[in-house]
Amino acid sequence: MSSATPRPDTPRVRRLPLAGVLRLGRPSDIWFKPALSVVVAVAPPNLTLLALGRLDLAMYTMAGSLCALYAHNRPYAARARALAWVVLGMVAGLGVGLVAASLTGSAVVLVTVGALVAAVQKTLCDATRIGPPGHVVLTFISSASLFAPQTLAQVPGHLALALATGAWAWLVGMAPGLFRPHGPERRATARALDAAASYAENPRPQVSGTAHAAVQAAWQTLLSAGARSETRRALERLVVRAEVALAAPADADPDRLRAWARELRGTAPVPQAPDDDELLGVEIELAVPAHPVWRMLAPIAVRTALGCALAGYVSLALGVGRPYWALVTAASLYQANVTLTWSRGVQRVVGNLVGVLVFAAVVPLAHLGPAALVLCCLAFNFGAEALIARNYWLGSICVTPMALLITEFAGHQEPGRLITERVMDTLVGALVGFVAAIVVTNRRAGDRVEQSLAAVERAREQTARLLAEPHPAPGALDSARRALATALVDLRATVEAASGEWWQRALPQERVVRAERAGHRTLAATIRQHRTEGVRP
Repeated sequence: MSSATPRPDTPRVRRLPLAGVLRLGRPSDIWFKPALSVVVAVAPPNLTLLALGRLDLAMYTMAGSLCALYAHNRPYAARARALAWVVLGMVAGLGVGLVAASLTGSAVVLVTVGALVAAVQKTLCDATRIGPPGHVVLTFISSASLFAPQTLAQVPGHLALALATGAWAWLVGMAPGLFRPHGPERRATARALDAAASYAENPRPQVSGTAHAAVQAAWQTLLSAGARSETRRALERLVVRAEVALAAPADADPDRLRAWARELRGTAPVPQAPDDDELLGVEIELAVPAHPVWRMLAPIAVRTALGCALAGYVSLALGVGRPYWALVTAASLYQANVTLTWSRGVQRVVGNLVGVLVFAAVVPLAHLGPAALVLCCLAFNFGAEALIARNYWLGSICVTPMALLITEFAGHQEPGRLITERVMDTLVGALVGFVAAIVVTNRRAGDRVEQSLAAVERAREQTARLLAEPHPAPGALDSARRALATALVDLRATVEAASGEWWQRALPQERVVRAERAGHRTLAATIRQHRTEGVRP
């Protein structure tokens, strides 16, 4: 006798969404920063090459210049390190591509190398949480270089161009710190205060998750900001006010929280929240090692390698002259789970198809001369970064014509053939890439949820033990509270990622709900204890 109710361990196939995939979101509060930065980073090298009549070298200068897209949300101390690693990673990927192109003319070998490099780039970017645009720009450059005519003798000079423009991009990324040295920390703190105010006005579970994530992101930003200056200490106290509002929303003042957030987004001095002893645990947290993530990234790395390789092979079989476009399309799809990968695939296809129409309209203007070509590329660089935060497909409308115009730096291309090949590679890359995501299942997603649950339970027990002590060590309760908050945010992110994965056992939803409720009650208890000791929100 069969039952209509599935067994808890029965693998499930989830519906793939269409509604909302193309919906536009609100623009980022700093959308203009990466947009302007990439223009400032790209323009001088390209205009110099234009003056020298060597636009054929633009691919190598673009490699370094595009590093200016990264790390805009990071404090400047952390940004300096992140941008340096991005530049080195970009030059390394470019170097692999150029050396491979100089050693072999086999398209199959080159596609295989490109797929493996893409998998490494995806894994490293996810592991280090470098943030948008992630591995996609790195993969675009390294894959394109595989099919650039090259000799070994030319490689050092081309890498030197990329390294020099990468150094320029580093300076462009760091320059705003001269005028607003605490800008990233102020913005992160403002987002936490706004999120806490929203929760205080509407204390629903959905709002709670967003608010706790914003507060946790603010702490991560502050803890990576370097020396604890007076400004940073003032920002830490404001984030504590946001934590207090999350623990006791009924007693919070949303208007005050939002007023603080507005002041932080302006140029006024950092608002001074009431001083207290809740910051003693911050230095303890600086010594806490990061959680290992390599095992949970393994399925995505395999998906990327397999999907990119197969997409490139199919493109070659169809006779497309630039199989790296299919490879990059496949690489751009892979997100935390199959459902999100599907959504990104729809966005990529729609954006690219509209983008080729934009290219068809703009190409006559670009063909007026090299200067017009350079200016068109700069305009699309700005447009892509200005729009992509609203939705990925909207930014792709600018990315696609920009990528097509870049091929013209080396010489005039026939527009009809470029459009045909780009459309074919987009469809091949999206289809094959998504099939690879289905085939390579992340069966460890459920295990990751179990591990996150255990981490929350351990953190809650540790915090509860400290709460029960009459006189816990200075800073210990504060550090334990933030460790519990981190574990709860990680659990929610892990559950959401696993919920969109295929072919896995049912998730322990009831246990997750119980753990989250108990964890948030314990967090609230730590705030109440501080308040009874004299700390007022």
